[in-house]
Amino acid sequence: MNGKFITFEGPEGSGKSTVIVAVKDFLETEGYSIFITREPGGSKIAEDIRDIILDKENTEMDAHAEALLFAASRSQHFSEKILPALAAEKIILCDRFIDSSLAYQGHARGLGIDNVYEINKFAIGNNLPELTIFIDVPPEVGLKRVFSNTRKVDRLDLETLAFHELVYEGYMKIAKKYENRFKIVDGTNPVEQVIEDTLNIIKSVL
Repeated sequence: MNGKFITFEGPEGSGKSTVIVAVKDFLETEGYSIFITREPGGSKIAEDIRDIILDKENTEMDAHAEALLFAASRSQHFSEKILPALAAEKIILCDRFIDSSLAYQGHARGLGIDNVYEINKFAIGNNLPELTIFIDVPPEVGLKRVFSNTRKVDRLDLETLAFHELVYEGYMKIAKKYENRFKIVDGTNPVEQVIEDTLNIIKSVL
């Protein structure tokens, strides 16, 4: 079996983490070796950068600096964790990857999707996920979930609804640009249905 690199994207509060755990549990019962990771973060250095990016006190962070920090974290994470997991023929389930940078910094921050892609190309080369699952929920629904549950609220959560609507718009542009690997799952359905729909897509690449 060859390694597989599968990423999960979505607005804040889309339920990615819940889906990833359920997918992991199912695939392990099928005999697959699974590696779960996340961005920003996934390794010590990358997690240290994550802390800077998401710190609620860093409200003065420049959009270019933000994009570069995400790319730096991604570069370290990719070389230290993802490449070895692929070499070990694991199925990688990654909570966010390059598409988050394209949507958040490229589109919502106005830096340009192509410009942010070039920054990340320097960081990780032409290495894109084999499959990306986008858990689709309206931004206002996702934000309500964020502020009604117990997870820690970070700097990006505190952005305006207008910003998160731009993020969503960016994701829709990315979905058209990379339609062969970017698959959309309706995240407003009951969680059991979301998990089932996600597994059906993943099974098609295994």
